[in-house]
Parts: sequence; structure tokens; C-alpha cells
Amino acid sequence: MISVLAVIQVLLVFVLVALVLMHSGRDAGMGGMGFTPASQGGTHIVERNLTRFTAVFGVLFFINSIVLFRYLR
Repeated sequence: MISVLAVIQVLLVFVLVALVLMHSGRDAGMGGMGFTPASQGGTHIVERNLTRFTAVFGVLFFINSIVLFRYLR
């Protein structure tokens, strides 16, 4: 069970790092690629979805860390 959780942890780390690196400043990254006109203002739907995915994988990473810690004790 510990090895399965450890593999999941490593996969979550890689996904989370990739998602965080996709975030950028204004007019850069996924939001600045021209999916919606810049004159609309606000957050682009791609950026919102990227933020949601990052939050979900962050929570999964946190939960998996706690479960893994419990099994290692």
C-alpha cells in the first residue's frame, strides 16, 4: 500500500509542478494565447480552468501526503 501511495505522490508532484508552471503573469501563459479577445477583460476561461485543476491537484497532493504519512508511522 505504501508503494502505491508513493507512486501516486510522485505522479501528483509532476502534474502539480506542470500546472503551476503553466500559470504566468498577465498576458502570458495559457490566458495570453489568444483564446479570447484581450478587450473583454477579466479572467479567460482557460486560466480559470487551469486554476481549478491546480487547486484540485493541490488538494489531492495534500490528502495523499497525510495518508502516506499515516502509513509510514
